[in-house]
Amino acid sequence: MIFNYRPVNGQTLTEGFYSLTCPLAETIVRATMTAYYIIQPNIAPAMLKLHYSDCFVEGCDASVLLSGPNTERTADANLNLRGFEIIDDIKRQIELVCPGIVSCADILTLAARDAVVLTKGTSWEVKLGRKDGKVSLASNVKNLPSHSDSIDVLLKKFAGYGLNTEDFVALLGAHTIGSAACKYVTDRIYSINGSPIDSTINPLFLVKLQKLCPIDGDGSSRVALDTGSEYVFDTSIFKNILNGSAVLKIDQSLSLNQQTLDQLVYTLTQERSQHVLAFAWNTMSSIVKAGSNGEIRRICSKVN
Repeated sequence: MIFNYRPVNGQTLTEGFYSLTCPLAETIVRATMTAYYIIQPNIAPAMLKLHYSDCFVEGCDASVLLSGPNTERTADANLNLRGFEIIDDIKRQIELVCPGIVSCADILTLAARDAVVLTKGTSWEVKLGRKDGKVSLASNVKNLPSHSDSIDVLLKKFAGYGLNTEDFVALLGAHTIGSAACKYVTDRIYSINGSPIDSTINPLFLVKLQKLCPIDGDGSSRVALDTGSEYVFDTSIFKNILNGSAVLKIDQSLSLNQQTLDQLVYTLTQERSQHVLAFAWNTMSSIVKAGSNGEIRRICSKVN
């Protein structure tokens, strides 16, 4: 599908950017993602999270891929990121046919798009031409939107990147695939240290969550973020939110803020609601700051 393009920041991106210089680039990304997905379906949500964590720090410049002391990937918020080896694999393959042409930032963006497609979501034409950033600091990750932020704070953070309420709700809708460790749910479903059980949880869903995440468990067990649709990129998570069956507090909070609730309901009424979710990822991937200061890395984990 082709969307209207709404630029956010930085240099201009274009469709078909590598059509002459590296025409096999997108094919290599798609084929490699497909091969990994067949073996590890959970790489789809991992790739979306990796892309999201990259774009909301220094823009979509692959700075999160850089390894070393005090880089972004060493920050507490990023310690559970996965998928680095997949991007490295794709980059190695592309370098064999088009050395020094395709940026790691574009590879990560394409991989995120393909993660959506592999989980039966809507495809879109990715605009390319990003440069790879040369700076990656763990201290910059403090600005990354957090699940502990209030909805109002999150909306302000998103607005700072040119993203509106529709984008925010749709991007949170990516929780339609993937899972969370029980340790991120326990404080909602049990009374711990005198704190009450989250009253926004549907009582029937509460019983189900308590079975999946027993209070005497070690917190490492995982629970699907979108009950009944863990591997399908659709809008069913919004329906679960409306009936009080969201796993994460941040997701359920969408129903408690009138602005986001209205947007959530509106998204569900759209004839092509899945396209709204995909369009938000397309918009977010347009946050680019590296510009002329960037480069095309030969290896994604280190600067040239």
